[in-house]
Amino acid sequence: MQNTCLRILTCLVALPMFGADASQTARQIFDKQLAATEGEVMAIVETMPAGKFGFAPTEGAFAHARTFGVQARHIAFCLNEVAVALLAEPMLPHADQEGPRNVTSKEDVVKYLKDAFAHAHRAIGTLTNDNLLEQIRDPYVEKLRTTRLDAATIFLSHSWDHYGQMVEYLRMNNLAPPGHQ
Repeated sequence: MQNTCLRILTCLVALPMFGADASQTARQIFDKQLAATEGEVMAIVETMPAGKFGFAPTEGAFAHARTFGVQARHIAFCLNEVAVALLAEPMLPHADQEGPRNVTSKEDVVKYLKDAFAHAHRAIGTLTNDNLLEQIRDPYVEKLRTTRLDAATIFLSHSWDHYGQMVEYLRMNNLAPPGHQ
């Protein structure tokens, strides 16, 4: 409950910073934020050369870090996981949340991630000002419940967490993240 309250408060405080006004609907606000997140994440993924998708730091605390490509697959898997909860679709298998193992090439990872963002946009389309606090199945634990608002914020918070990690991977490979020269 504390996590949900924190997310709601964060969203309410952040709305003025994102140009939200009273005439916008919840769906429009979340869709705008998801589109901005998508643009940044896709730019990072498309910047990394195909030959570096297998890169992961290996020294110190990074000994078991995900590779760049697996980071992108993980974002996509989690976008899909939250989307299926919002759309009341069957849950995805939870083996390790790293997405399909056969999605390894840059081209395939980019397609999988683009498709996941499209799925997330469809799920955001179900939000209304009146149903934000409606209970749905938790995206991660089938027996638990959460609100549509809490689930929708995962699209943003989770993607930005991994975006930050992927920026570091680019920098470790002497590449500047788009827009951060």
